[in-house]
Amino acid sequence: MRPLDKFLHIASGRRQLFGSSRVSRAVSISALFFAVCAIGAAAVAPLAPDAADLPVKKLTQELPLPTLDEQIAAIEANEQHFVREETVRRGDTLSALLLRLGVEDDEADKFIKTDSVARSLLQLRTDKAVRVKTNDEGELEWLQTTVTDGSDKAARNIEITRDANGHFKATDTTANLERRVEMASGNIISSLFAATDDANIPDSIASQIISMFETNIDFRKLQRGDQFNVVYESFWQDGQKVKTGRVLAGEFTNAGKPYQAVWFDEAGGQGGYYTFDGKSLKKAFLKSPLAFTRISSGFSMRVHPISGQWKQHKGVDFAAGIGTPIRATADGVVDSAAMSGGYGNLVVIKHWGGYSTAYAHMQRFAPGIRKGSHVSQGEVIGFVGTTGWSTGPHVHYEFRVNNDARDPMSVVVPNVQALSNTDLPRFKAVASDMHHRFDLLRPERLAQNSKASAS
Repeated sequence: MRPLDKFLHIASGRRQLFGSSRVSRAVSISALFFAVCAIGAAAVAPLAPDAADLPVKKLTQELPLPTLDEQIAAIEANEQHFVREETVRRGDTLSALLLRLGVEDDEADKFIKTDSVARSLLQLRTDKAVRVKTNDEGELEWLQTTVTDGSDKAARNIEITRDANGHFKATDTTANLERRVEMASGNIISSLFAATDDANIPDSIASQIISMFETNIDFRKLQRGDQFNVVYESFWQDGQKVKTGRVLAGEFTNAGKPYQAVWFDEAGGQGGYYTFDGKSLKKAFLKSPLAFTRISSGFSMRVHPISGQWKQHKGVDFAAGIGTPIRATADGVVDSAAMSGGYGNLVVIKHWGGYSTAYAHMQRFAPGIRKGSHVSQGEVIGFVGTTGWSTGPHVHYEFRVNNDARDPMSVVVPNVQALSNTDLPRFKAVASDMHHRFDLLRPERLAQNSKASAS
């Protein structure tokens, strides 16, 4: 039976089954329509051509390219802008820093040197980050950095901008810093500063380590294998370290003997370093007015290098380069700061109980050092020179008791008074926290403590 006859037969049967209703007629007509479409599609499909037999036509068209002059002109029409960042290096000048930043702008250089706010850039410390934006001619569009004034938390954001008329403006806003506590360890191979460099510890922290332990450790004679741990604070802004703060705790093993110290702010507002049992590490007098030096002439009889006479040398000479900072060895009041014959530039400081100290041959006095000035232990009072009767740069240091010269390297002086009973509970909480941090820096000790607790 042909397909069409078969379809009509089926449709006739459905009509008998459902009767002659309108629904059955609609179904029949729809079925007939789809059947016709199917038959038509089957008849047309074989007529489509094979894609492999289609003709292929290749077209070639030459496109005009701009000349080199036209390309350069297009680049010049679209001004380029560059953002760069550099860190201040040791010994950097403003010109050297701007050159590395790609700034070639005499007007910007002049503005920074003359504007009262922008001049802060001239005192930038090593490793400080400076960001600039310039055009393709090297002209400064803006400059940003953060400066500190030496206090623990104070910092300022300095920004220099250039308006549409080419005029510069400097703004100074308070920086919101995030305080973090960092921990680090080091091993002595050659020197403390080499060890702190290896451990990525800032030089300012290394200097504080020396101040903490210099009354107990001779840092000129460290031994290979000496170790140290340190906990210190740092201050950050927008994910960048702005400055380091104070050493909060430290421990140093020198020649097998451990020394520990923790910073504690007393109730009266005077802070200092103490052992973990609350004894002050601060001596009444430092042994030397210089941080790093060598003794070139001790407290003894000698032939004077200028007069040639045999006489008592009533002090200790510490050799150092010209300009090396000289520190007050104890708290006191400046009794005199002036030129004094063979002593050259001389500072005399009076302390309590009849003690006084003298510092001679200074190149110059530190700002603010004059008769009646109050100074603190470790404060810079002047700089090494060779004024007066001096054959080379050094500081002549005298330690006097009731104006009688004594050998500062052998005289016995008292420690600072220990913590009061009212401060001890708070101190113990601080010391306990730092002790735990040291344990984290010493995994072997932490493992021993854990084993002991388990048993």
